[in-house]
Amino acid sequence: MGRLIKFLIYIVCLCFVGLVGYAYLGPIFGVDFSAPQDEIREPVILNVE
Repeated sequence: MGRLIKFLIYIVCLCFVGLVGYAYLGPIFGVDFSAPQDEIREPVILNVE
């Protein structure tokens, strides 16, 4: 049981390092993480009396 938990901890650490590496090296390989920048205008109707 201890070996299984140790193995799972190693897998979680490896996934974390892979995710951080992908976040840092992704733009070098052409991956764009920026959010789309579009202006959205919608009218707002307020019922004030």
